Amino acid sequence: MNHKDQLHTGAIYDPNDPEIMNEQRKLLDRLYDYNQTRPTEPGKREKLLKKMFAEIGTGCCIEPPLYTNMGGRHVHFGSNIYANFGLTLVDDTHIYVGDNTMFGPHVTVATAGHPIDPQLRGKGLQFNLPVSIGRNCWIGAGAVILPGVTIGNNTVIGAGSVVTKDIPANVVAVGNPCRVLREISNHDRIYYYKDRKIDWDTLWDIVKD
Repeated sequence: MNHKDQLHTGAIYDPNDPEIMNEQRKLLDRLYDYNQTRPTEPGKREKLLKKMFAEIGTGCCIEPPLYTNMGGRHVHFGSNIYANFGLTLVDDTHIYVGDNTMFGPHVTVATAGHPIDPQLRGKGLQFNLPVSIGRNCWIGAGAVILPGVTIGNNTVIGAGSVVTKDIPANVVAVGNPCRVLREISNHDRIYYYKDRKIDWDTLWDIVKD
């Protein structure tokens, strides 16, 4: 069996295979370099991310420290994505994130899982399933997104949620396990937080485009 060929198939494989490990170490060296950059070096960060990620659009900002299993090799980011401190991308297979999505601090997106069977798990074997997050989503602080999950466009995932199943577009979803709380509605165009109203006149120059 060529274990490297199993990374993107969903099959069980050995992540400690020497070919995989040798490649992973090289990718993690580049991630180390990224995490040593200074806040005053945005250009350097941008160049490194273009080398690290499978795809990344314009206007993305990822605050170090960033943690990834494969140095971002299987991460596909759109444009204008913001990730606060401590984003963890377990990118043993592909992670897709749409434009204008935001990650709160210490979010985990995991594509890798391990068999429940103790004999297999005791050997460190694993499987990978891709994760897809839509456009204009907000993933709250400390949320965990598990292998195989798809999150639809415009959806908000509450802080601390554990997302075990697909979440549709245009909803607010919270909890462990994460469930849809409600749809995003006209109410959200009036109030931005509890009884605090949005002043559209003040904000219009920012949002009109």
